[in-house]
Parts: sequence; C-alpha cells; structure tokens
Amino acid sequence: MRILHLLASPFWSGPAENVALLAQAQRALGHEVTVAVDRKRRDIAAEEPAVPRFQQLGLLDEGGLTLSVKSPPWELWSDLRALRRRSVDVVHAHFTHDHLVARWGTPKGAVRIRSVHAPRSLRSSLPEAAAYTVPAGHLVETLRGRHRPVQVLPALVDPMFVPPEDRKALRRALGIEDTHLVGMISTFQPSRRHALGVEAFAALRQRRPEARLVLVGDGALLEATRTRVSARGLTEHVTFAGYQQGPDFAKWLRALDEVWILGLGNDWSARAAAQARACDVRVVAVNEGALPDLADAKVESPTVDAVVTAAMSGARAATRHPTNELIARDILSLYQKAAEPRR
Repeated sequence: MRILHLLASPFWSGPAENVALLAQAQRALGHEVTVAVDRKRRDIAAEEPAVPRFQQLGLLDEGGLTLSVKSPPWELWSDLRALRRRSVDVVHAHFTHDHLVARWGTPKGAVRIRSVHAPRSLRSSLPEAAAYTVPAGHLVETLRGRHRPVQVLPALVDPMFVPPEDRKALRRALGIEDTHLVGMISTFQPSRRHALGVEAFAALRQRRPEARLVLVGDGALLEATRTRVSARGLTEHVTFAGYQQGPDFAKWLRALDEVWILGLGNDWSARAAAQARACDVRVVAVNEGALPDLADAKVESPTVDAVVTAAMSGARAATRHPTNELIARDILSLYQKAAEPRR
C-alpha cells in the first residue's frame, strides 16, 4: 500500500512524533510511506523543526508539496495540482489545512483519511473523508453521524521508552537525589497547569516531606513558575531540568517515580502518559483526552486536594497499552475498510 501522510506543521511537537511513529510502523509492515510537512515556515527558533527529524528517519516526502497555512492562494493551488498527480493509495490528513488540500487534491482512486488530534477540529465544517480517527474513545460518537468508519488512534511509543535497569544509578548520573520523585514533563503553558502542580506539590510535602518535584520543559510560563516555586519556599525541593529531547528526555522520565499530567496541549492522544507507562512510571492525570485510559490514578477535578488524593492513593492500572505494530495494523485495516464500496 502506498501511503502519504499530510502534516501541515514545521514543528517536531504536537502530533508530529505520533505521525512519525505510525509511519515507521506502517513501513515496517511492508508499506510505502512518506510524510509531507510544512516546507515554507523556517523561522521556528523556539521549537525543534520537523524537517530534519523526518529526513533522519527516511520518511520525509519529496513530492513538491509546500503544505503551509502561510501559503498564498497560488501556492495552495500548486499543492492541489501536485497532490492530484501523486500515485498513492491513501492520503492521510492530520491537520485542518491538510484536510482542505486533500479534499480537493486526493488523486483518483485513493482514499482520504482524516485524523482529528484535538476536539477543536470537531466542527460541522469538517470536510468529508472516507474514514476518521480520534485520539480518545469518548470522541468517537461525535463523528458517528457522518456514516463513515471512526477509530481511535492511540499514542505510539518510541522503543527508547523502557523501564530503567537501575533507577538509583540513573538518578546519580542526572545529579538528583534518590528520593520520591514527582515530575511534570511538558511545555510551560496555561493548559498544562504548572501553577496547580506547584501548589499540589507544596501540599504533598506536608504528607511526604521526602518528595522532590522535577520540571522538564521550557515555555512562556517558565519564569512565572520559578517565581511561584520561590514564593512557596520550595526552591531547594524543585529541579528545573530544562528542555530535553530524545534519549535525554527518556532518561529524565525513567528517573521518576510518578508523573503528573494536569492538562494537554494540541495532541489529545496523551503520548507523555503512554511513554511514562512504558518506563514503569506511575501516571497521575486529569480527565482530558486519552488520559483516563492511561492514568494509574485519575484526578477527578483540577484542584490541589484532588491531585494530592490521586498521588497518595498508590493506585496502579492493570491495562496494557497496545504496541506500535498493533496500532499500525488497526489503522491499515481502517484504510481497507474505507476503500470498500459503500452500501
């Protein structure tokens, strides 16, 4: 099967890693797979660019698509023409811009699939597709009325996320104490609720004084979070690990006892929770996106008391996350179902 993923983003963030892992898993099953990304926006100093990552993985599509929301009408028209000329069996669109390009440019005989990665894309103007994916089970019903196959696309997990062989030794290598480590591993932005995390950690220390908070990431609210930590007298008990990526990020994650995920960004598949579970790190999470399916302990409401209650519960989920191969096979089955003549 010849599969073209459309990802109108220049960033290696949000759904990009999930798309890359899906494409790799599909390729490992014997299919021809490439990923087209935004080739226009290059001034993206604040985030890691996607193009080098997809090039390194051998997945970057070189079919001439600009695929940018910043494209003027004539570039958009050029993308439509370039896509129509492609010899592919599946066009899998991941963002709204991709879906619009695919709506008018899908080659004859190919099926058009749309992945919705966040609820804000679920609106009445959503263009038609032969099948859809959503990031969490509770969103499936919102697309049932379109009378097209709808399936959950879970978070895929890179093989580097595995339990540590020696967590104490790893902590020593990272220069952090061998104590009860709680982590938050996300961009410092309002939706991630770092302020709540700091306040909940202050309350947790009343019951677990040996606890330490590790904050991995950067972002607009980093300095505000530092100020809050200082104001609460927690400076000596909080580690700001900075932005980490690849194997370094995996090391910091594996060093934790539990991770608090108190909000999601633009990818509701909750990939960070799946990564943590793969590293045998306990997940304490709010009820957003796919988090309820991946959490060991659920935070019933975004309050200090609810976070502390979930953290202190010690609960562990029994469910296992599907492998990348199984997820890829399920999505390939969706493609085949979408290609069947409608009755």
